[in-house]
Amino acid sequence: MTVAKTSFWQDLAWRFEALVYDAFVGLVRALPVDTASDVGGWLLRVIGPVSPTQKLVRQNIDLAFPDKDEAWKARVIRAQWDNLGRTFAEFAIMDRIRIGNGRVVVENMERLKAIAASDTPVVFISGHFANWEIMPSTIVDSGVQCQMTYRAANNPYVDERIKAGRMRYGVRLFAPKGGDGAKELLIAMGKGDSVALMNDQKFNRGVETPFFGRNVDTAPGPTRLAMRFGTVLQPMTVERLEKARFRVIVHDPIEVDNTGHKAQDIETTVAKVSAFIEQVVRERPEEWFWVHKRWPNAAYKPGTPKAP
Repeated sequence: MTVAKTSFWQDLAWRFEALVYDAFVGLVRALPVDTASDVGGWLLRVIGPVSPTQKLVRQNIDLAFPDKDEAWKARVIRAQWDNLGRTFAEFAIMDRIRIGNGRVVVENMERLKAIAASDTPVVFISGHFANWEIMPSTIVDSGVQCQMTYRAANNPYVDERIKAGRMRYGVRLFAPKGGDGAKELLIAMGKGDSVALMNDQKFNRGVETPFFGRNVDTAPGPTRLAMRFGTVLQPMTVERLEKARFRVIVHDPIEVDNTGHKAQDIETTVAKVSAFIEQVVRERPEEWFWVHKRWPNAAYKPGTPKAP
């Protein structure tokens, strides 16, 4: 592993973080699967509400659901901490949460098998729902040749460990440079591989799309790729059933608009993606990743009017 030149102290801090990561993974892997999930859920139910991130979670819930009462918001906030803690713990044991051992059931597996048998790649899209790592492992288990993208960890030693952990369940990842339209994705689709990207987080200078009544910046990359290769956007979502058991839903494809006006077609198709993500969040708000700033900075300022 090659690490970019850094200061001695930064490198030392990274190595210490990697040791802590190793200790955490070792502890989790020593536990039964459901017990590990329970421990992760308990940990963030305790730590999350007293962390600085609690304020952001509440702001996001207020922006998305301004008319819900306090009891509802409190329940969702507690439940999302539980889900997030479980997900973090489950990262270390993803090789034990598979279709083959009954912990993952797939709705519409026939669609994945059809993609695997087809000569036309697709662009898988999803959001950070339940344990989002279930999506790439399910794609791998279905036999689809697919390139998975991710955001590299800041700590290069931890990043190598994350990639090695995912390799235990067959997921090979790369971190695209220069945004989600990276050359690697074009090469992959050019040789017939599908690609998988998350499409639910803020993307600076992206396409403005409605999301819970406010415009947000959304990545156009998945839509551009589908348009370029004459294929579809293939949504998948993950639902937590109980503890470390999940249902994956392979939804109907989203067709890329094709009116002959490319810029407009990209905008309208990306808007369809945002509408899909919003609908899933509305159905299971406790399972979405509320700990990031999805809306523009102005929306978080005091006195911001409610969405219409």
